[in-house]
Amino acid sequence: MRRLNPEYLKAVLEQVNTCPYFTLLSMEIKDLDWGRSRLEVAVQEKHLQPFGNVHGGVFSSLVDAAAFWAVYTQVEDGVGMTTVEMKLNYLAPAAKGHMIARGRGIRVGKTLCLGEAAIENEAGLLLAHGTATMMILKELKLQGESDWPPKFLDEEVLRKR
Repeated sequence: MRRLNPEYLKAVLEQVNTCPYFTLLSMEIKDLDWGRSRLEVAVQEKHLQPFGNVHGGVFSSLVDAAAFWAVYTQVEDGVGMTTVEMKLNYLAPAAKGHMIARGRGIRVGKTLCLGEAAIENEAGLLLAHGTATMMILKELKLQGESDWPPKFLDEEVLRKR
């Protein structure tokens, strides 16, 4: 297991948490570490469908993002990913409170990666579970990433030698 650079993670959080889609959904990455992520959404009226529960698209976005960012911590520096397939089970409705998604990287291959995420409410009730398959794209970069510190601490040590 490689050691993630805390300064790189800070830059990722700033970039991702302020991107237009995360802002639209009021979704926020709260924690990133090797092979895991924690994201949260404070349920608001804008998340509700006409029956008064959180829309399935919000669940889907949260599972996708939690699985994605958990896996992202494990891929090489300087590459991007995109989700190519997702499976999701809706297990219980939510209408208020916080939705907490915990993502886990399952497998990182040369071109495809697999992650999973579970969403719970603040009482620990499992609301949804899903898996996502991501494709590694070497030409895809996070905006501003070229000015960031290295992703892994061992690379920072090597650059100083």
